[in-house]
Amino acid sequence: MSRRYAVLGTGAVGGFYGARLQRAGAEVHFLARSDYEQIARAGLRVQSPEGDFHLSDVRVYRQATAMPPCDVVLVALKTTQNALLAELLPPALKPGGTVVLLQNGMGSEQQVAAIVDKETPILGGLTFICANKIGPGLVQHIDYGIVTLGAYAHDEAALGVTAPMAAVAADLQTAGIPVQLAEDLQLARWSKLIWNIPFNGLSVLLEAKTDELMSDPATAELAKELMEEVVAGALACGRRIPEDFIDKMLDHTRRMQPYRTSMKLDYEQGRELELEAIYATPLRTARAAGFEMVRVGVLYRQLQFLDGRQRA
Repeated sequence: MSRRYAVLGTGAVGGFYGARLQRAGAEVHFLARSDYEQIARAGLRVQSPEGDFHLSDVRVYRQATAMPPCDVVLVALKTTQNALLAELLPPALKPGGTVVLLQNGMGSEQQVAAIVDKETPILGGLTFICANKIGPGLVQHIDYGIVTLGAYAHDEAALGVTAPMAAVAADLQTAGIPVQLAEDLQLARWSKLIWNIPFNGLSVLLEAKTDELMSDPATAELAKELMEEVVAGALACGRRIPEDFIDKMLDHTRRMQPYRTSMKLDYEQGRELELEAIYATPLRTARAAGFEMVRVGVLYRQLQFLDGRQRA
């Protein structure tokens, strides 16, 4: 691979995809703060049903200003840390480079667009993966791993498949990562929220893993009702979700390995929850289009209470 990659945020998502790219031959530079010492000394380890591997020689940095400018920057920070992007992104991004946001929710592309040159390609990278960081420099990949790429437009129009999308997709596929190319990024973002909104929130409120939520008829039905409301919110915003999409997502969730969602892990470890990107922004977006996601709003307010109480 000829493109040089930077990974901002070497947690479960950034560590997994960055490590896979490096293993496939890409030059990858990792920004890691809390895990810097461990990765610099012992490298990155990935445990996966697709095969465990260890990268002993990793280009890792504590500061973004020490990183070389890269052709592609993978942003894998939690959205709660996006205020740092104005400091982290410019030194890591080569002029003419591409930014790929491997983040949940809505609104990140707009934040990046305010930082980079207006000609910089910005891609949303929606990951459907069960993975956790279980120790410094140690990622446990449990299931799935597909990435959906879509190009951001300032007017949120569908841009189709762009050249930067195709280039990044080719590298990911060379690394053995399945990729889908979305012609409409906003449709893809709403589609991902159909899973993220119910399962992230309910896993925190009910202290449950995905298998527990799906095995109980009451919570499985509640998850479906929340999903249906997100579909209606997307439609109000001009994005039509296929009729069978909810059933497919529920079937995937039933078949996945028992999984603690990223939001449940954040809550258990006392970290700020990604409420703005996953709940507040979609709620505002649907409301501006004339539709109130009532159930989602109730879930959001309950999570606000738990998040605020814990961080206080």
